[in-house]
Amino acid sequence: MANEITANDLKLKGITAIDELTASGYEAVITVRGKKKYIVMTVEEYNRLREYELAGAIIEAKDDIKNVKYKKGSVEEHIKRIGK
Repeated sequence: MANEITANDLKLKGITAIDELTASGYEAVITVRGKKKYIVMTVEEYNRLREYELAGAIIEAKDDIKNVKYKKGSVEEHIKRIGK
C-alpha cells in the first residue's frame, strides 16, 4: 500500500515529506483535491521497475521469434508499414 500526502502538505513540508514516505515504502502518492494524481518513488525503485519492464520485453521478443511473429524486409519497407 502506498503512502499518501496531499499536495498542500507537500508544499508545507517539502522534500522531507517525500523522504519520510518513501523510507517506509516503495512509493508515495500525492493527492490533489482528494484524488490520487502523482506517484513519487526512489530512483532505486524506478530502476528496479524498468529492469522488470525490459525483462518482459525480452521475453515477448523471444516468444515472437519462436512463433515467427515478425516480418523481414528493408528499412524502407518497414517505414512504409509503420507509416500507415
